[in-house]
Amino acid sequence: MMNTDTTVLDNLIALNLDVKIWTARKKLTPADFGGAELPPEELASLGSKKICDPKELRIFGTLKARAVNLLDRTGVRFLGGWGIPEDKADEIVTELTSIRADFLNAKAQFLSRYDEAVKDWIVQHPGWENLIGSSSVSADYVRSRLDFRWQFFKLVPPTDNVVGHGLQNEMSELGGTLFDEVAKAASDTWKRCFEGKDKITHKALSPLRSIHSKLAGLTFVEPRVVPVVDLLDTAFNRVPKRGYIVGSALVMLQGVVSLLRDPATLVTHGQKMLDGQDSTEILAGLVADTIQPVPEEAPSKADFVPEQSTQHQIDSHGLW
Repeated sequence: MMNTDTTVLDNLIALNLDVKIWTARKKLTPADFGGAELPPEELASLGSKKICDPKELRIFGTLKARAVNLLDRTGVRFLGGWGIPEDKADEIVTELTSIRADFLNAKAQFLSRYDEAVKDWIVQHPGWENLIGSSSVSADYVRSRLDFRWQFFKLVPPTDNVVGHGLQNEMSELGGTLFDEVAKAASDTWKRCFEGKDKITHKALSPLRSIHSKLAGLTFVEPRVVPVVDLLDTAFNRVPKRGYIVGSALVMLQGVVSLLRDPATLVTHGQKMLDGQDSTEILAGLVADTIQPVPEEAPSKADFVPEQSTQHQIDSHGLW
C-alpha cells in the first residue's frame, strides 16, 4: 500500500482544526486542604477541582465533535490534521463556518451568565464555598480559552530527497490510513445497521453512502480506491429502489460491509478489479451459490437465490 508519488499533493490540501475548550478545572493545591499533611509530590499528585458545572460546557465539545465528524467523512487523517480533497475545500469551509457560528453563539451565551453559573455551582456544594470561590477566574479569561479556528495548508515537497523523507513517509501511509478509517466506519455501520437483521430499510444505506462519498473524493490517494468505489456503485444499483431490503440483496450488502471491515481483504479485491475482475463478479461471491440446507427443526426465514456464480466467494467470517 506504499504510495510515495508526491503528485498526490496536487489534489490534496492539509487542514488543521484548532478548537480551544475551557475545562472549568483548576489544579488542587495543598492550601485547599487547610494545611493537612499530604504525601510528597513524587509519590502522589493532586487532582483538579471544578469551578463551574461541566454540563455548562458540554455544547462546545458537541460542536467540536460535529467538526471532527465532518472532516472524517470528507478527508483522511494526515500530518496531525486532515488531508482534504482540494475541490472540497469550499464546501468544508462553508460547513465549518456554520459550526463556528454556533460555537461563538454558545460562547456568548455562556459568558453572559458565567458569574451566575459559578454562583449556582457554589450553591450546589454547600461547605465548599471557599474552595470554589478562591479558584474562580474572570469572564475575560474564560473568553480567551474558548475559540474555534482552522487553517488550510498547501504542501510543496522539498526537492532534496533527504529533507523530504519525512513527508514521503506520511504520503506512503495515506492509502493505509484511508482503508483503516473505512474499516472503522464499516464496523460501526455493521453494528448499528446490519448485525442480526433479516431486513433493513434504505436508511441503513446512509452510512455506506457516506463511505462511498469519502472514497470517491480521495481516489487520487491510492489506485485501489477507484475499484472499491465502483464496487459500491454496483451494489447500490442492485438494491431495490423501494421497500425493505431483504434476501439476496441484504446478504450482498452484508458481504460488502464485511469486505469494507477488513482492510487487507479490501485491498486484495481492489487489486483484483484493477487486474480485470468485474465488480459484479465480486458481488456474486458475496451471495451463496445455492440455497443452504436447513435442519427441519430450524426452518429458514428466507431463501437466498444468487444472481451469479460464486466462483470468487469470500469468507463470511461468521457474519451470516
